[in-house]
Amino acid sequence: MTRASNTRGGPVTVSKEGLPGWLDPVVHTVETVEPPQLSRFLPPADGAGRQSAVLILFGEGERGPELLLMERASSLRSHAGQPSFPGGALDPEDGDPKGDGPLRAALREAEEETGLDPSGVQLFGVLPRLYIPVSGFVVTPVLGWWREPSPVGVVDPNETARVFTVPVADLTDPGNRATAVHPSGHAGPAFLVESALVWGFTAGIIDRLLHYAGWERPWDRDKQVPLDWRA
Repeated sequence: MTRASNTRGGPVTVSKEGLPGWLDPVVHTVETVEPPQLSRFLPPADGAGRQSAVLILFGEGERGPELLLMERASSLRSHAGQPSFPGGALDPEDGDPKGDGPLRAALREAEEETGLDPSGVQLFGVLPRLYIPVSGFVVTPVLGWWREPSPVGVVDPNETARVFTVPVADLTDPGNRATAVHPSGHAGPAFLVESALVWGFTAGIIDRLLHYAGWERPWDRDKQVPLDWRA
């Protein structure tokens, strides 16, 4: 069994062995997708930006496949109050940002933010690095299968407001989809799920994964949800 328990400098394994069949389209997407297909915001060519990673964790819930999300505390300096994947900036002990560093960072941050037990997670892929201009983060999305689910919840209220899972069926439901429009004029995909509005970077990744995995269902892109300046 693939384990990723030693996230503090030890080897971190990435393996596609033994994954459930429904993840096959996601695995194929990881293997074939190009950076511009995921986002128009790509890392600066000069290497600028703060290296970070997020964990895109697929599990099997009562209603089938699901994703683990969290809601960031409203007191945080960047992306306050936003639903997001667990994740954050790389620490020196995570290791090489161009090697295993993002893998360890994604697992470490998920453990710190949600209480997740990393030993129950099987990492199976890494998406191309993307960029969040508003905060200057260069983000490596790390994908995992929650092979052995563990209890999760808020660890530090100063960082996390809540932790929750969202069935993929709800994310693909056209009634839960909309276009979020920021006062700046920027528009992007959004999901209204689990009493939350998922938008921004997180929604963009989910939108592209659903699309390239072939799970997307036609939805009304003219349905808009306005954001305020604080968003």
